[in-house]
Amino acid sequence: MFDTKTIDDMANKLAGVLPPALHTVKEDLEKTFKAILQSALGKMDLVTREEFEVQKLVLAKTRANLDALEKRVEALEAEKAE
Repeated sequence: MFDTKTIDDMANKLAGVLPPALHTVKEDLEKTFKAILQSALGKMDLVTREEFEVQKLVLAKTRANLDALEKRVEALEAEKAE
């Protein structure tokens, strides 16, 4: 779901803000941060930007179809009322 480069970058940034005394364990902490991030993000019910954009287009098309159908129903009801 998330590309590994993004997770690596996040883990690297987290490890980069460690106090100087902890820089000796930076690699281990970076690996731990990576695992925690992957686990936490994996548990979330998220979609990719691409999936979101596709669904947004589908919704827009559905909305346009619904609007057209509502106008047709109104026209038919007006015609029937005459």
